[in-house]
Amino acid sequence: MSDVEFPAQQQEPPGLTDEMRPRPDHGEDSYVGHGRLEGKVALVTGGDSGIGRAVAVAYAREGADVAFTCLPEEHDDAEETVRLVRDAGRTSLPLPLDLCQRPSCDEAVERTVAELGGLDILVNNAGFQMARDDTIEDYDDERIDRTFKTNLYALLWLCRAAIPHLRKGPGCIINNTSIQAYDPSTSLLDYAATKAAINNFTVNLAAQLGPDGIRVNAVAPGPVWTPLQPATQEPEKIEHFGADTPLGRAGQPAEVAPAFVFLASPTEASYVSGTVLGVTGGKPVF
Repeated sequence: MSDVEFPAQQQEPPGLTDEMRPRPDHGEDSYVGHGRLEGKVALVTGGDSGIGRAVAVAYAREGADVAFTCLPEEHDDAEETVRLVRDAGRTSLPLPLDLCQRPSCDEAVERTVAELGGLDILVNNAGFQMARDDTIEDYDDERIDRTFKTNLYALLWLCRAAIPHLRKGPGCIINNTSIQAYDPSTSLLDYAATKAAINNFTVNLAAQLGPDGIRVNAVAPGPVWTPLQPATQEPEKIEHFGADTPLGRAGQPAEVAPAFVFLASPTEASYVSGTVLGVTGGKPVF
């Protein structure tokens, strides 16, 4: 057995699941639901693959109908998420939209409410990074725009559109931040900055929406094996991806999804708001 967990590999962004070796674990064969989200409606951005797919699968098996966004070029991955949600006996609504455009964020919320009958849970999971050892002098405007619009602008636009519907539940918002907010890598200067901003936004929005009963939290993953990694990392870094964590390995999407389930649960997390829950393999989130 080789001591290299992941063979060197590279894709072009956004990356596809079927081209990854080994294939990520989204909980397809392991996640068992217990009715925690029975009758709820969730919107998960970036739900075609990686953490987003694992969350969609877990939510469906917990009893929720799931809408999810994806890029049009992620169609094949999206079809697999649709199948997994429907196999759990729930309704799946794929939304091929570019969230860098504000009208797309409004459309995602509007279609979820119109076609699934409401909105109880908003998961802002979609993200973009590029970690190929460039310095800030190499960042062009297109990279900066894509990173900030995907990770931060879309999050604000989606929350703004969703909050009137979440008040009716009341519902909850869960943002996907990162260990990069606490332990930033120089190769992820722009990405790490957006994740630190998401932490601040999460706590601040929780305070603003507390009187409405809307809970706002975040999950901070560490290194997790998703298509974003081979699509944005140098091939040689993939071979030792996650080895610098205290647990000595990368996480799988299936290991992150339960945190999103807990924070969405109206019973188990009823008094949890304004917190960031780390799923990092032992790296600190404080």
